[in-house]
Order: sequence, then structure tokens, then C-alpha cells
Amino acid sequence: MSIPSLFPDLSHEDAAGRNNGVLVAGMDEVGRGPLAGPVVACAAILPTDLTLLPAGITDSKKLTEKKREALAPVLREVCSFSLGMASVEEIDSLNILQATFLAMHRALEGLPHKPGFVLIDGNQTPKGLLCPARTIVQGDSKCLSIAAASIIAKVARDAIMRDLDALYPGYGWASNAGYGAPVHMQALFKLGPTPHHRRSFAPVRDAEMQLT
Repeated sequence: MSIPSLFPDLSHEDAAGRNNGVLVAGMDEVGRGPLAGPVVACAAILPTDLTLLPAGITDSKKLTEKKREALAPVLREVCSFSLGMASVEEIDSLNILQATFLAMHRALEGLPHKPGFVLIDGNQTPKGLLCPARTIVQGDSKCLSIAAASIIAKVARDAIMRDLDALYPGYGWASNAGYGAPVHMQALFKLGPTPHHRRSFAPVRDAEMQLT
């Protein structure tokens, strides 16, 4: 019986044709669950020279903030990547799933080189992609390019939320990234929603109704 690897590998990229010259992009998103801020997707194509990749690439959720912040600049340097975002307004008008798909489309369309195949974390594929795609459940723990994308996306979104925290202090976004942590929930019901809160999410609606 084989022992599962502790880190993602290239087996999915190879199955998609990477060894035959196909440009394979890994794609992941961050920010579906928070009550505030955009949803951010990243599409990343690994370098041909894999020795350029830093050690320790895995699902961003399994890494400390310090490790993510160390890996992300190296990945941005050696990978071909693109970030795509969907705003709070788009989340509220489309719903979070469709807004996530929109962010994924934007990430893919922003790549400097069109991929021949895309590997997507999760179990749902956005409609209308311009290349073949395959979903991989827990792909950020299994697929190296998805893991790289997850790190780049997470660090990028965290930076956005730190900037918003400076503009809207009290919600703890610098540390909770807009998720429903206790300090965020307390501020939401005390201070009320900001323009960056998702009013289509029940806790935000409830806070707004309580304060009106």
C-alpha cells in the first residue's frame, strides 16, 4: 500500500500533458467564506525549470502566515500567474459562487500565455472556459500548481484586507481577513456594516437590520 505524499506533486499536471509541452495552469480561490472583502482567484503556471520553485509549497491553509509571506514573492517571480477578483458588489448581485467563477475567468484571461489545460481546486468548473479543465477536490493539497496558486491568492487577499483594516479599524480584518471571528462579529453588530461588507450574507443583513 502506497503512503500518500505530505506535499502536492506534479502527477495531475503530467496527466494533463505538461510533459508533452501543454501549458497547464493551476487555479484556486480565496475568500468565499468571509463576510467582507472581495473574492480572489489565482491562475498559476509553474516554470519549466522546477528547480526554481521554493521548497515547502502546499495548501496555503496548512502554512503559517510567515511561511506564506516567504513563499509568495518567490512564486510570483518564477511562475506565470494572474489574479482575478470579484468585488463585494458583484458578490451581492451574482451570489458568491457565480462571483467566484467570474474571478476565475478574470484570472485565466489575465495570464500572459494562454494555457492548454487548467486544473481547478474544488468540484465545480466555471462555464465558458477557453480551454479544457478538470476539477480536483482538495487540489491545493494534491496538485503543485494549484498549491502555488493558493499561496499567491491568499497572500494577495490578506494584503487587501490589511489595507481595508487601516481604513475601517475595529473589525480586526488585518488578523481575521474578513471572516466571522468574534472580534469581527462584535464590531459588526456594534459599528454596523461597512461598504466592504457582503450584504447578501445573513450575519451582515442581521446586523444592518438591528441598527436601523
